Amino acid sequence: MYVLAASTPNEKYQVPASIYHRGWAQSDFFINKRKFYNYTLPLGFDYGGPLFFSHYSFLGLSPKGLKDRYADYWEQNQNHTLINYSYCVDNPKAFKGYGENCWGLTASDTYNGYDAHSPTNDHGTITPTAALSAFPYSPAQSMKALRHFYVDLGDKIWSQYGFTDAFNQTQNWYATSHLAIDQGPIVVMIENYRTGLLWNLFMSCPEVKNGLKKLGFTSEYHR
Repeated sequence: MYVLAASTPNEKYQVPASIYHRGWAQSDFFINKRKFYNYTLPLGFDYGGPLFFSHYSFLGLSPKGLKDRYADYWEQNQNHTLINYSYCVDNPKAFKGYGENCWGLTASDTYNGYDAHSPTNDHGTITPTAALSAFPYSPAQSMKALRHFYVDLGDKIWSQYGFTDAFNQTQNWYATSHLAIDQGPIVVMIENYRTGLLWNLFMSCPEVKNGLKKLGFTSEYHR
């Protein structure tokens, strides 16, 4: 949001860098820098929070080499992913199904409604978009999850629209719903992993380059 607001060519809607530095960046939970499962988390909630934090903002905005005074955003997103993965492998609450082939906690439908799942808010629900939208950050782990979801669980969670939204094997619950906000990032981030297409298009915009520079960012796409 801040990048788009700083990038707009319409002066009426432009925001100065001070809005970014005095806004989100000043929140109580913005800076972290602690280690979880031996991965340093530069920013955000302990254990990283729901995994969509490393997806939604970065469907077009490339984290490759993206840095500002607060963090290296590739390190942030990759470590957030690996913390989420490591937590599911560790499986401290002993939920059924969790492991190196079955991981990924993020916001989704669940057996009793909707919830923002994370290592600190875990009730046994795995959401395919979490691991599959993480392909750029954890290709080997994401591929294992993809094969497991499709080959082993496909009769329960695969349909004409792709994977259903979530499942909870402890509760023997499998969603029949498909949420576009969860389906879309799977397609986009797999393509970004394969070719960088969406990242390259977004980062090639001169307005975006100016906005990032205005906010004090550098990236592989501009210095």
